[in-house]
This record gives sequence, C-alpha cells and structure tokens, in this order.
Amino acid sequence: MQPTEPKILLQKKSMSHELVELIKRKILSGELNPGERIVEIKLAKEYGISQSPVREAIRHLSGEGIVTIVPSKGPVVKKMEAADIFEIYSLRSSLEALAIHLTTQHASEEEIRELVEFYGQMGDWLHDDTKPTLLKESLHLHQSIIQLSRHSRLIQVYESISFQIQLVNRILGMTSTKQKEYNDHRELIEALVARDPASAEQIMRRHIQRSYQECMEVLRKNEASERREIGTSWFAEDPK
Repeated sequence: MQPTEPKILLQKKSMSHELVELIKRKILSGELNPGERIVEIKLAKEYGISQSPVREAIRHLSGEGIVTIVPSKGPVVKKMEAADIFEIYSLRSSLEALAIHLTTQHASEEEIRELVEFYGQMGDWLHDDTKPTLLKESLHLHQSIIQLSRHSRLIQVYESISFQIQLVNRILGMTSTKQKEYNDHRELIEALVARDPASAEQIMRRHIQRSYQECMEVLRKNEASERREIGTSWFAEDPK
C-alpha cells in the first residue's frame, strides 16, 4: 500500500498556492485594501477549508512583502510607502533598461511586429467604452519586453516583483487615462523598431522615471500626513 502523506502534503501545498492567488486577486480588485486585516478564520470559512493552508498562504505573502504581520493585530495588507515605491521603481529602471537593450538585439522581426500590432490595438481601444483603462495592456508591453530579453535571471527577478508592480499601478490608475497610457508607450515601440540599444535603454529609463514621479505625486496628494520622498537624488537627473 502506497503511503498517503506525500499526496496530502502536495494537496496542501497546491491549496496554499491557490489561496495566494485568490488573496492577490482580492487585493488588486480592492476587495482587500492596504492596511486591512486578513482574518484567517473568515477566509477558511469562505473557501470551506481548514486554517492551516490559510496560514501557509499568509506566510508566503509575507515573504513576498505583500502582507505584514502586525503584533496584537495579525496579518494585514501592506500599505505602499514612499520607500517601497522608490525601491520598486529603481529596480524596475535597472531591469527594464537592460531588458529593452537586449530585446532590440535579440528579438526577431516577427516578435517586434507583434508588439507593434499590439500597440496598434491599444490605439483602437482608445474609443472603446467597454475598456475603461489600458493599464493591463501597458503592463503586457513591459512584460513582453522582459520576456524577449532572453535573460533568464532578469526574468526571474522581474517576476518576483510583478505583483508589487501591479499594486503600484493601482496608485497610478487613480489619475491615468487611456490616451496617456497610449502616448507614454509610443517612444518605447519606436525604439524597438529602430533597434538602437543605447537609445532604447535611455528612453526606458526616462519612461520609468516619469512613472515614478507621477506615482509619488499621487501618493502625496492622497496621504494625510507628510511623507518624505526617498531617493530623489537617484532619479534627479533625466537620462539624456
């Protein structure tokens, strides 16, 4: 008779992984907001499971920096602070500048053409009332550039912060418009078509820098208390 323990363990791990994704979706949809407590027993009852896989999922989310364990309160959804936003954008700037540099060199003509066609679709969606924003489409462009870099470790690091990037996009979504998302990515597409690695890298850095500044502006306007912007000197000079 085969032992059942490994199978039970596998099912438990699979359940925890599914819960991680479910909780992430709740956060992105606004069902769970920054600073809000995650009640283990409530989630367990909601999905008809024990609290054990819920705790495992919360430990995983804590390791990703998405959930914070607050003494005497328990797990809460982490609130994005100025330091978090700086760290995410400074890392994005380095990763994505290298990625687009490599993509201009390694992507096939067909792959570049697919990106151009997708960007063209974004233009078509400007007047589509069923699509209120283009934030997901913008993220898709950036993720495609990362994948086309063919740099496995770069891809791995980027994927480890991809959910946090989406959280920051929620902040930008407060002021972003479809036209702005479309316009802001034109230069990136043109740089890819031109296959000029140095120029593409500089354009990406400027693009990320502008997004960082816009995000910090939204954060300042929406926070009651004064917040000190971290890392201004790092982004002080606009790459030429």
